[in-house]
Amino acid sequence: MIGTQSLTDLYVEVQHFHARQMQLLDGGDFPAYAATFTEDGEFTHTPQQPPALGRDGIVAELNRFHQRFAEDPVIRRHWFNQLWLEPREDGSVQATYYALVVTTRPERNVTIAPSCVVRDVLVRDGEGNLLVRSRTVDHDRLA
Repeated sequence: MIGTQSLTDLYVEVQHFHARQMQLLDGGDFPAYAATFTEDGEFTHTPQQPPALGRDGIVAELNRFHQRFAEDPVIRRHWFNQLWLEPREDGSVQATYYALVVTTRPERNVTIAPSCVVRDVLVRDGEGNLLVRSRTVDHDRLA
């Protein structure tokens, strides 16, 4: 996947990719977020829930998950840090990083939870753009 691209350039590209992706998610644009996955992408983010499969499955899962906030004036922001990239021989890249979810409600203190480790397998589409083939989110409180 790297080819002539340096690890530094790949690191910056993945950071930019994640920033765009999380702004789509936090902004509630679930179809655009799901489009950052491969057609057959896999997304596991909630403990004891099966993975969401494919873009339509990811949108359905995100709609289901966010129904709990329908009557709740909450703003959620995902923060990623400590990104570690491992290029693989098949051309994909394993990206492992920490994630915190910051939750804000009017007139209340900000909460930060959960704390997670996220593991992505990133690939390129036919145009050279990054896509997530699989994402697994492991919650620290369950480790």
